[in-house]
Amino acid sequence: MPTFLPASRSARSGRRTQPGDPRDARSPWSTRDFRVLFSASVLSTLGTNVTYVAVPLVAVLALDAGPGQVGLLASLSTVAFLLIGLPAGAWVDRLRHRTVLIVADLLRAALFAWIPVAWWCDVLTFGSLCAVVLLSGAATVLFDVASQSVLPRLVGPAALIPANSAVVSLMAAGNVAGRGAGGALVQFLGAPLAVVCAAAGHLGSGLRLLRMGRGDARTAVREAPAGTAGPGPRPNLRAQIAKGLRHVLRHAELRALALTGAVGNLGTVMVNTMLPVVFTRELGLSAGALGLFWGVGGVGLFVGARCARPLADRFGHGRGLVLADLCMAPAGLLVPLMDRGVWLWAAGAGWFAFAVRTGTANVLGVSLRQRLTPNDLLGRMNATFRFLLTGSMAVAAALAGVVGAHHSPRAALWAGGCVLCLSFLPTLLSPLRRRRELPADEKACGSAPRMAGCTG
Repeated sequence: MPTFLPASRSARSGRRTQPGDPRDARSPWSTRDFRVLFSASVLSTLGTNVTYVAVPLVAVLALDAGPGQVGLLASLSTVAFLLIGLPAGAWVDRLRHRTVLIVADLLRAALFAWIPVAWWCDVLTFGSLCAVVLLSGAATVLFDVASQSVLPRLVGPAALIPANSAVVSLMAAGNVAGRGAGGALVQFLGAPLAVVCAAAGHLGSGLRLLRMGRGDARTAVREAPAGTAGPGPRPNLRAQIAKGLRHVLRHAELRALALTGAVGNLGTVMVNTMLPVVFTRELGLSAGALGLFWGVGGVGLFVGARCARPLADRFGHGRGLVLADLCMAPAGLLVPLMDRGVWLWAAGAGWFAFAVRTGTANVLGVSLRQRLTPNDLLGRMNATFRFLLTGSMAVAAALAGVVGAHHSPRAALWAGGCVLCLSFLPTLLSPLRRRRELPADEKACGSAPRMAGCTG
């Protein structure tokens, strides 16, 4: 059954337009609900990046956690993508995106607010911190899948790349501001109190999302059986999940994007998991220095996001993505060289270069996969990607903890750096290196040649 999108009011003309209307093609900012979603994401991203720095430092500085415990904590923050990542896509396809986004943000605000309260009452334990991280990770699963699924409906196909570029640029700015602020807040207030700012960010985001229009339709409430014109009975959850998996794994381009993202995340999280230990214990550097190092990566994400569209215009969407992967991914091997002095600068340069690659790949890759997917599969496609990409992060954090505990944190850094260096291979060996343009619409896959891996 076709889904009719809610009309939006043009900011310039005052006329009601549908997402994807030519009058909205110039900019996603002409859609009011996109502006609401973006402004809410500003607050949510700030909160997420503060917790990225503050929560592991709560474990290290307030609870005296070791490398293995830090690895466990980092793994729990993303293990929810393995546990509920796939069904989350089917759930989001059945629910209103606005409701999912609001509930997820308010839940994260309540969970993170509990950390400073428990610390103040002297009842905070490593086990309770793990529980907060696990539950907030589950809320993040739903929020991320819903936000990526609603975006194409808000802005339409013509404004998809500018919209994704804006979102990735926001992520980059959040990495700089949020992680830099997180390091400074930990240094001046202490790690538990710094988490208050994260809770406030998620609360503000949830309240802001209340202003989003209520007209977003459920995307997959019912599917018509083959050979019928009307809606049929709702398929069971397992069938819906399997359909999303088949769409991604049988499509050569989507499969390459998923594999490259999973390998890149594996290396990134292995490095990030051990950075608090290496910075504070091995190198004797401050929490502020750690936040600054992570902030350098945020600058790289921003640069990559801004370069994505010119790169696609010059070389093509698939070719530009592959070129960025091939040129920038090997720089990740510089990160394990970090030490005091010039080697810290070399590691920062490698981290910056890999982040540029990530920012470019996020914009072009997310735009490609949104345009290669029919509307009624967007939630399940995004959930499948989140399951693979963020599930690899849970594996990476656990692996880094094991290597760090049984060998050394430095060995975990080297393992992560080697994985980063090789993360370009799936896209390089895929049909993406021959793609110049985005599909004309979400059904373009149906007419694409078999060699491109398209499925019906």
